[in-house]
Amino acid sequence: MGDLPSGGGTFVEVGHYQVCKAGQGAEGDAFLSQKCADDGRVITVLSDGLGSGIKAGVLSILTATMAMKFIAADIPIKRAASIIMNTLPVCKVRGISYATLTLVDVAPDSAVRIIEYDNPQFVLVRENTVVEPITQYVTFERKRKSAAPERESVLRYSSYCARPGDRLAFFSDGVTQSGMGSRPYPFGWGIGNVQSFILSTVAARPDISARDLARAIVTEAQGHDGYKAKDDITCGVIYFRNPRDLLVMSGPPVSPERDAEMVRAFQAFAGRKIICGGTTATIIARGLKVPVSLDLKNLDPVVPPTARMEGADLVTEGIITLGKVSEILERGALLGGGGDILENERDNGARRIVELMLDSDRITFVVGTKVNEAHQDPNMPLELEMRRNVVKKIKALLCEHYLKEVSITYL
Repeated sequence: MGDLPSGGGTFVEVGHYQVCKAGQGAEGDAFLSQKCADDGRVITVLSDGLGSGIKAGVLSILTATMAMKFIAADIPIKRAASIIMNTLPVCKVRGISYATLTLVDVAPDSAVRIIEYDNPQFVLVRENTVVEPITQYVTFERKRKSAAPERESVLRYSSYCARPGDRLAFFSDGVTQSGMGSRPYPFGWGIGNVQSFILSTVAARPDISARDLARAIVTEAQGHDGYKAKDDITCGVIYFRNPRDLLVMSGPPVSPERDAEMVRAFQAFAGRKIICGGTTATIIARGLKVPVSLDLKNLDPVVPPTARMEGADLVTEGIITLGKVSEILERGALLGGGGDILENERDNGARRIVELMLDSDRITFVVGTKVNEAHQDPNMPLELEMRRNVVKKIKALLCEHYLKEVSITYL
């Protein structure tokens, strides 16, 4: 078995959180993020559609999807913006096709490009200070599909080189306009107050994740509206930092002669560690000469209880728990990951695994290939063995929808 990852480099963590306007059943904002397989760029888009609800959601999703595809294909910014704005459906009342846009393109060398159209200005925090990179302005003509004349629109374009520790926050106007008309914020929360809130939050929690910072900003904005949002509220955060590594070991090795290899890999890993499976825990505990004790608190009717073992951050049952992990991640992917995917989950082993995965960047699975007769039909080929299939599904979900770096080693 090859060496497992042990830190180094800068990781680009992308997180977001959103709530829809009170009384609406769907978000009018769209947030998309992807890692390009060919060149390693991370492209993230936030769009706010005209109005709210499903109609606004269609506009924002169309805008975000087109913007991501055009930028990934290296189509010039001005041309891409013109195509997008002149392709969108037209509002019958106002006679315009309208959706805002913030696009962040992060290259593997940490070069960052930001394109903004009609969204509040992004906030870049570096060393507890708000930094404002040089911004250029690009104009283009946007056609009104009516008798009214064309009008000029302006894009803001910024670029800089990110450093470890940088946090980039961007949001829809539901954040800056929250609380509008109230006594504390008659004109809305405002960009200055948002900047101050981000600085104070990061100062109080220096290691706060991108996901948690985005949630804190949205929750604060929602509070200004009495927790009945007057508009869709969406915030995205990109955090440049040293990667957080997580090891997940599950299943005994193909032969007992390789038990010691599994123990050595567990000991050598520099990061947080999860053991999934009673047999796996027994092998590692025996090799480390430490006890394993069952935790009978917060028993769950579906997911088996967890255990404690020195050297492991979490010890759980195997296939049932991993299956639940896959289910939670899949549901979060379908929801777009904008809310709290763990909000209604019981405190059990699966929830704790997902929490650790969402808070990690590089996740390494070490999967034993000994067939567990309790979970394997002898008439089925080995490739269909349950544990390996579940792990492969979890890897696909984490890579595609949560932008994690995931590897699987078989033992």
